[in-house]
Amino acid sequence: MNQVPRLKELYVKNVIPALEKEFGFKNANEVPKVSKVVINIGLSEAKENVKVLETASAELAAITGQKPVTCRAKASVSNFKIREGMPIGVKVTLRGAMMFEFLDRLMNIAMPRIRDFRGVEPNKFDGRGNFNIGLTEQYIFPEINVEKSDKPRGMNITIVTTAKKDEHAKALLEFLGMPFKKRK
Repeated sequence: MNQVPRLKELYVKNVIPALEKEFGFKNANEVPKVSKVVINIGLSEAKENVKVLETASAELAAITGQKPVTCRAKASVSNFKIREGMPIGVKVTLRGAMMFEFLDRLMNIAMPRIRDFRGVEPNKFDGRGNFNIGLTEQYIFPEINVEKSDKPRGMNITIVTTAKKDEHAKALLEFLGMPFKKRK
């Protein structure tokens, strides 16, 4: 039952040797790897309707297979009508096998379902080897039932790597199968 995720097997067999060859890493431990994936949904409408929080939490749990944590406001902001401690979003941090399974589903099942998809922008790295993807709706995941969902919600997916440079992280994600936009 404890089967190794397909993407992790690809990483060990193909990606590590390819990155060692391309960048001249002397040791397999020098090769960058994906350490965690954080999925976050901001819920500005949760201040009026608490049911939104339950719906978004259930949808994120269906997508990731893990129960989300409710994020609360750290400080009051009067311009946004937010009080300290109010729920303002939900997030999930994935590691290990669940992380590889999620990335596999994201890159091979969900992203091709995006309308007019031409690839992910390759300039969304933060300078430390971490990559951010913003999705406009959760319906691209096959786990979400469109009839039961109340409205489309966007989400932010952060892929945290151990790479020191963005070029190493980009090469890692390319070898794993991230569909980056091609430059002309």
